[in-house]
Amino acid sequence: MKQRLLFLGPPGAGKGTQAERLCNAHGLMHLSTGDLLRAEVAAGSPLGQEAEAVMNRGELVSDELVLAIVEKRLSTQAGGWLLDGFPRNVIQATALEPLLAQLKQPIEAVVLLELDDAVLIARLLARGRADDNEAVIRNRLEIYREKTAPLIDHYRQQGLLTSVEAQGSVEEICSRIEKSLN
Repeated sequence: MKQRLLFLGPPGAGKGTQAERLCNAHGLMHLSTGDLLRAEVAAGSPLGQEAEAVMNRGELVSDELVLAIVEKRLSTQAGGWLLDGFPRNVIQATALEPLLAQLKQPIEAVVLLELDDAVLIARLLARGRADDNEAVIRNRLEIYREKTAPLIDHYRQQGLLTSVEAQGSVEEICSRIEKSLN
């Protein structure tokens, strides 16, 4: 099975759930950028202190800082990994590629979890979060498409993209992902 992976998909497609299952089953390191940022902040590292200052101002952490944190984590990683939540656009992807080449750890496969909007909206509404209503969810899906569609094309052109139907049970979806990575 391919060992250096990137998950793409709209909000509610199950990326986090599937990433956790796959990483646990195959000994991959799960690199969720949100988790990485929180871990650096908690550790009080120089990168964490820089990230915390930015987040405390209510700003987005820069691509450069996220890349530095990803580099720090991957430079000590001997086995496989799964990136979840980064890169989010082509600019980030083109910044990530030379870093991965330098580490001799290029992405082997990009898994796109695909799901109909109606199912996504129903899933997200079922989460019951206070800030999730249909208008907010539709807006998030629109932003996702605007930012991520070029990224999907970017990885498709590199021959790395594989699409997986993200409807069905967690086990069925996991099985489809694993088959796509062999």
